[in-house]
Amino acid sequence: MAHRSGFVNIIGNPNVGKSTLMNALVGEKLSIVTAKAQTTRHRIMGIVNGEDWQIVYSDTPGILKPSYRLQQNMMNFVEGALGDADVILYVTDTVETPDKNEEYVQKLARIDCPVVVVLNKIDLSDQESVVRLAAWWKERLPKAEVIPASARENFNLESILEAVKERLPECPPWYDKDAFTDRNLRFFASEIIREKILLNYKEEIPYCCEVGVERFREGAERYEIDAVIYVMRESQKGIVIGKKGAALKKVGTEARLDMEDFFQKKVFLTLFVKVDPDWRENKRELRRFGYED
Repeated sequence: MAHRSGFVNIIGNPNVGKSTLMNALVGEKLSIVTAKAQTTRHRIMGIVNGEDWQIVYSDTPGILKPSYRLQQNMMNFVEGALGDADVILYVTDTVETPDKNEEYVQKLARIDCPVVVVLNKIDLSDQESVVRLAAWWKERLPKAEVIPASARENFNLESILEAVKERLPECPPWYDKDAFTDRNLRFFASEIIREKILLNYKEEIPYCCEVGVERFREGAERYEIDAVIYVMRESQKGIVIGKKGAALKKVGTEARLDMEDFFQKKVFLTLFVKVDPDWRENKRELRRFGYED
C-alpha cells in the first residue's frame, strides 16, 4: 500500500476551538488554550503517524483585521497556511455567526486543495441547529466535507481523521516517524508562560506581553530556565509583578508545574519583567520573537 503524507492546516476565526482540536488530534498539548482571542500567535505543527500515513497538522492564529504589525504578521501565517496546505481543516462552531469573515469563506470556495469543515462545539447546541448549520456550510462549500464535532469532548474526532487521511497525497513521510512537532523545548517554555499570562491577567495586559527565553539549560536532574516577560509600559510592569511580587510568583509557579509535566523533568524557572514599548511594531523585535522571517 502506498504511503500518504501531507500538511493539514487548521484555520478559522478566534475562539472556535482550533487549538483544542489540534491538541486532541495530535494527542499532545502543543497549542495553548484559553478563552481569550489571539491566544495562538504562531503556526505550530503537530505530527501524527500511522503505519502507512503521516499527518503534519498546523495550528494558526484566529482570523482578524490587523491593527498593528504583530497582528499583520499573524495574518501572514494564515495566508501562508492557505497557500501551502495539502488539506485545510476550516474550524467553525455552533456559536459564531456562520458568515463571519465572508472573505475567507469565499477563498475556501475557490481554493484547489481539499477542504474539511469542522463544525465544532456541538455539545453547546441541539441536533436541529447542528443539522441546519451543516446544511448551510454544505451549500456554501459544496466540495467540502462537513463534520460536526466537539474537540473538548473528543467527539467525532475519528471521522475527522478518516476524512483527512482519505485526502492526503501519496508521499513519503516529511518527518521522522517518532517526531511529534517541529518546535523545540525553548519554544514550548515560552508558550507555557504566555498561557499563564493570558489566564491570570485581564483587559489589555496579555496582548501587550511577549515572552523571551534568555537561558535554557538542561542539567542531569533539571532544566534551568531564565525568561523575560516584555510589556509596553511601566504601569503594566507593576501589574504583572503585583504587590510584593505575588502575581509574578503565581505565574511562575503555574508555568513551572506545567513545564515539569510537559518536559517530564524538574524545572528551575526564573522570571523577569522588562519594558519594551515598541515590540509589537518593531521588525527587529518581532524577528527575535519568531514573527518575522
